[in-house]
Amino acid sequence: MPYCSILRALGYNRPMSSGRLCALTAALLFTVSCSSPVDLKQALQVTDVSTGWFDAGIVDGQNKLVPSVTFRLRDTSGRLSRVALNTVFKFADNGETHEEIFKQRVDFTDGQTELLTFRSQVGYTGAPPQSRADMLKNSYFRDMDAAIMVREVAAQWVELHRVRLERVLLTQ
Repeated sequence: MPYCSILRALGYNRPMSSGRLCALTAALLFTVSCSSPVDLKQALQVTDVSTGWFDAGIVDGQNKLVPSVTFRLRDTSGRLSRVALNTVFKFADNGETHEEIFKQRVDFTDGQTELLTFRSQVGYTGAPPQSRADMLKNSYFRDMDAAIMVREVAAQWVELHRVRLERVLLTQ
């Protein structure tokens, strides 16, 4: 039996009729157009929030502290399977961005995410004998906020939550 006959017998390369193609296209468009967008501010809750300044160790002979925020998202709508997150650390006095940390995919399991921690790579350094605790009390130390931005695929970013970082030292 020739090779082409075998493929036809198995159903390969069978042309799709224009009627089937139109029906498939219509069904796909109906499915996409009928799913209403989720209002993320209403659908998501930010829970288990903790903030502070993480001890990043000694860098170039100096103590280093970086801003840190940990939280969990809870989906109250039951309609989300994943979102994208952008956590923006901003100076509290003028709103200037310190650093942004983007996570392309955050999955929900049983209606919530795992505990998520975002830490900046950039922070404050202090030369010994200044302790890490002293660094948090320094008059030049600037407080920061963490703005938690969220979006679904190809949608606009929505600021879901903003929190002032506590002046506490985190070691884990």
